Amino acid sequence: MMAIWIDADACPNVVKEILFRAAQRTKIPLVLVANQAIRTPPSPYITSVQVSAGFDVADNHIVQHISQGDLVITADIPLAAEVVEKEAIALNPRGEKYTKENIKQRLTMRNFMEEMRSTGQASGGPPPLNQQDRQAFANALDRYLVVYQKR
Repeated sequence: MMAIWIDADACPNVVKEILFRAAQRTKIPLVLVANQAIRTPPSPYITSVQVSAGFDVADNHIVQHISQGDLVITADIPLAAEVVEKEAIALNPRGEKYTKENIKQRLTMRNFMEEMRSTGQASGGPPPLNQQDRQAFANALDRYLVVYQKR
C-alpha cells in the first residue's frame, strides 16, 4: 500500500493541513518525519516520527523507509533526487513534481544558488507560499491521489 511521507521540519503548516485532510479522506497512511515533535490530529492514518537532530537525519529516514510509488512531500532538492532514484514520487509544497527529467537541472540550480549565497552575491530563499501556491499544491496532490486510487 502506498504511503505519503512529509519532510516535516520545513513543511509549511498550511500544506500539512491539506495533507491531513487528504489522509483522512483517502485513508492513505501519512507519515511526518522531523527532528522535533510535530503535532498531528488524532487519526489512525496519520503518524509522526521524531528522529535525532543532525544533518539529513530526517531525509535519511525517509529514503530508508519509502517504497516505489510512495509520495514524498519535500522542498529539499537532494532528498527529492534520492526519492526519484528510488522510483517514488516527490512533490514540493508549491505543487511542482520532481522527475527524472528535471531533477538534475534543479540540483544544478540549487548548488549554484548556494554558492552565490555563500559568497554574498545572493541572499534569501524562495518567497513565502501564497494562495496560488497552496491551490497548486492541493491540485497536484489531488491529481496524484486520483491516479493512485484508480490502480
